Amino acid sequence: MTLIEVLLLAFLVVAAITVCATKHLLASVIIFASYSVVMSILWILLASPDLGITEAAVGAGITSILLFVVLKRIRVMEDEEKGKDTGNNGDED
Repeated sequence: MTLIEVLLLAFLVVAAITVCATKHLLASVIIFASYSVVMSILWILLASPDLGITEAAVGAGITSILLFVVLKRIRVMEDEEKGKDTGNNGDED
């Protein structure tokens, strides 16, 4: 195993622990996306380019986009709930 592979594996472990420990959802999604990118690089270094391309497309691409969309919807729902709690429905004169 080369030094770069060891460093990438160490990053994967740190990123996995950080995703679980982070309280901010946006930071967790960004760290998860970087985890997927590093994992795809590692697959390519391990002579499995088909898995690397799949990990990059699905893990770093589609999954990250879906998680960002979910975060945006959560924020919109929270804003709607805050508007209902204060009696303001967004209709200001």
